[in-house]
Amino acid sequence: MKYPSLYVLCVLTTAYCLMASTPSLAANERNLVRGKKLYEKYCLACHGPQGRGDGAVQFDPPVADLTSSDVLLKPDSRLLKSIHEGRPNTAMDAWKSRLSDEAIRDVLAYLLTLPR
Repeated sequence: MKYPSLYVLCVLTTAYCLMASTPSLAANERNLVRGKKLYEKYCLACHGPQGRGDGAVQFDPPVADLTSSDVLLKPDSRLLKSIHEGRPNTAMDAWKSRLSDEAIRDVLAYLLTLPR
């Protein structure tokens, strides 16, 4: 190798950037646990245990299947807005008065872990 110190510098820089941009595991676990609890309390009745829109309460139009590619291809910002503001002409209420922005992010983080 012609420039070993340059190689080591690149590896160390990459490792640092990856560590700096990745949240700590404990914080991530806490958010997912909180997101799951909030989902079970507020979302499960309509969206179902796996988020497929097959909850005990049914609506017309039907609630979103949160595991569908239609939903998953939307940017996180759009999904957060849907939870925060609700969806017009559907049963999806705005949750901004009941859940903090952090809680809404936790719910979304949990939703993104549901099996597809």
